[in-house]
Amino acid sequence: MSGLILYQRDDCPLCDRALAVLAEARAPEFETVWIDGDAALEARYGARVPVLRHDGRELGWPFDAEAVRAFVTPQRP
Repeated sequence: MSGLILYQRDDCPLCDRALAVLAEARAPEFETVWIDGDAALEARYGARVPVLRHDGRELGWPFDAEAVRAFVTPQRP
């Protein structure tokens, strides 16, 4: 697994769009984390979902395929 995480919630049209963008970007395999019902995650991401997390960095919505590809490309030291 790539370590890529998509934070999302139920009944979230923006989250559905984010999934389409990830497919368009041909993003590597990712984990989906549903924030609904988790007080800590709702406090952190509630108004910001969808949010991508990778290697300790976050990419908040809105993002496009190009931004996703750049986000998942390994960072040079």
